[in-house]
Parts: sequence; structure tokens; C-alpha cells
Amino acid sequence: MDLFEYQARDLFAAHGVPVLDAVVATTPDEARAGAERIGGGTVVVKAQVKTGGRGKAGGVKLAHSPEEAAATAGEILGMDIKGHTVHRVMVAQGARIAEEYYFSVLLDRANRSYLAMASKEGGMEIEQLAVERPLALARIPVDALTGIDAAKAREIVDAAGFADDVKDAIADVVVTLWRVFVAEDATLVEVNPLVKTEDGAVIALDGKVTLDGNAGFRHPDHAALEDKAAADPLEAKAKAKGLNYVKLDGEVGIIGNGAGLVMSTLDVVAYAGEEFGGVKPANFLDIGGGASAEVMADGLEIILDDPQVRSVFVNVFGGITACDAVANGILQAFQLLEDKGTPVNLPIVVRLDGNNAELGQEILDDFAKTLPAGAISREDTMDGAARRAAELAATGQGQGA
Repeated sequence: MDLFEYQARDLFAAHGVPVLDAVVATTPDEARAGAERIGGGTVVVKAQVKTGGRGKAGGVKLAHSPEEAAATAGEILGMDIKGHTVHRVMVAQGARIAEEYYFSVLLDRANRSYLAMASKEGGMEIEQLAVERPLALARIPVDALTGIDAAKAREIVDAAGFADDVKDAIADVVVTLWRVFVAEDATLVEVNPLVKTEDGAVIALDGKVTLDGNAGFRHPDHAALEDKAAADPLEAKAKAKGLNYVKLDGEVGIIGNGAGLVMSTLDVVAYAGEEFGGVKPANFLDIGGGASAEVMADGLEIILDDPQVRSVFVNVFGGITACDAVANGILQAFQLLEDKGTPVNLPIVVRLDGNNAELGQEILDDFAKTLPAGAISREDTMDGAARRAAELAATGQGQGA
């Protein structure tokens, strides 16, 4: 979960990272009041969106009075920045900046470790710096067991070439940022810029934090950080039902058991869909190892709620959960949805393989005879099922066709 800048700032403050005073505003009047509370002097009004390039887009501006802060907030609120609408701004205390730096610590998946990156040239897009002047960005591996202590922090600041008069202060901030990284179960903590002010203080002037959703059970307070207003309603509904669902922009609803199988299914459907005008998968939905009637019904309900979906592909490999149990789950799911007043009204293509596949196929074939023509069709191969689902989505052939 990516955080807004103001949320990252609040986390930093809670763990002792030096930050400036700031308030969040959703209206110009709130921005005026926030600027007055901060002290009435120069403030920075910053759009709160989860994307970069805010400054270039006009989403970060100075204001020299509460009235100007209100006017500036009025200009920024409602802006579109790379497809993100600005619903709130952060009014932050101004700072007299002498130098700008960069620091981040992140999960390095490629090397199965952590990585600290630092540069004495902050403020610009770090990707651009890494490409144009890679030697200006120090990259220091961090052992997961030892982390970043005072000695490791000193190694990082030395590698980045910071001036002697700021090394100790920056090292202290680096240790504290590592504390944020560990305590909050983050996969990324980034400060750009980390600044030295004219009076010599080192302050985190901006912040970007990504939290590991898999560690959410350790952090019930993280739920309050979710941007529920921007969440896709289908994804929110699926999450409430405990389903692993991601909305995509396509026409074939996908249900599978196992993330690897579902990912493969997405690829196969996309490939098959090229034959039918570019039909694409509509979602990622992994029902896991169990395919009970309730889970199958919940999955079908989510997919059927997507107005873009025109056919459904259920792709299951029977393992611990045998295919006959999956087939019975599909039968019962039809009945559960009928009882709820949301009957299945789209054609479903099913591919079963693995444990008890033949029995599961027989159960589905018998059930299909009781339904309108085209309600359920079964294919023996994943390629064949993907092609059939894509064809149904493209031609609009539904039940009774």
C-alpha cells in the first residue's frame, strides 16, 4: 500500500524523523486555517496524489500568507496530475534550503535482500539521476539480520560522498528511517529531498512510503491509511469477502485456484483474444486451494458485478481440493446466487484438470443439461477454454444462444 506524502510524514514524525510542521486541507478555507496555525509565514502547498511529477504539473507552490495559501489551494484542489485528481493538499512549513540530498531503503527482490540508496544530489527524479550519472547514486546492500546501525549508516553516507559537516546528522536520520522501515513493515521508505537548512538542520522535506500488505495483521492501524475513496469498488467488495482479486480492463472474467495458474490464464486469454478483436481478461481472481460453494459463489458474484465482463472462464487444477468438489461448488454457487436474487446470466467456460477431473467433468456435464443452452460449456484444455471464453465475449453469445 502506497501512502500519501502527509501519511508518510506522520509516520516519520511518530518515529522521530525530523520533519516540518504541516496540516492537511480539503478546502481553501482549511488551507488558510492551516497556514495560520503553522505561523502565518511562508508555507508550501503540495498536492496529495500517489504519483511523481507534482511540481512540474503545478501541484507544489509557495504561499507567503494564509490568504495566498487559500488561493493556491483553490488552484491545486481538483487538478488532474497524471490521471490522479487532487482531493487534498498538505500545507507545510516553509524551509530555507541550503542543500538537497536523497535517501531510500527498499526491498531488493532481485537479490533477496534490502538496499539503501543515497546521493548528495537530491530533489530531481532519482531514475533520471541513476541513468544519467549512476556514480552519483550510492547503492549499499543491507543485511536483513543486522539492518542499519550507526556503523552501517556511516558506511552509507561515506559511500554517497556527503560533506563532513553533515555526515553525522545524516547518519542519525538514516538510522531513524531504517527504524521506520522495520517497525512499519515497509517495502520502501524514500526521502527526496532530505535537506540541510541554512541553519544546518537536516530535515526530511518529503516522504514516500510503501507498506507490505502481507504484514497487515501486525498493524491494525494501517487500515486507517487506506485510500478507500479511490479504491475500485469491486476490489473493495472482494477484499471484504477475503478474495484475492484485482480488476483489469477486459471482457473475460477469470477464476482460478493458485496465483501461478491464474497468471498463466491471463496470458492465455489475452493471446486467444487477439483472434477476436483484442478481447482481454477482466480480472485476476485466485480462490486459493479451496473451492467451496460459498467461495465460488462470492467469486462469481464479484465478476458478474463487473459490467465489462461478457463471459467467465473458470480454470481449476485439482490438487488438495479435488475436481469433483470444485464442480459441486460451481453447482451450489449457481443455486446460492439464484437464492440471493443475482442469478448467473453470463456464459461460463470451465476447464478442470488434475485430481478427480473425470468425475468433476461428469458432474458439470450433467448439470449443464439442466440449464439453458450455453450457460456452462466445458473444455478439456486451457487453450481451448481460453479461446471459447474469448469467442463468447466477442460475439455476445449468452445463455440460450
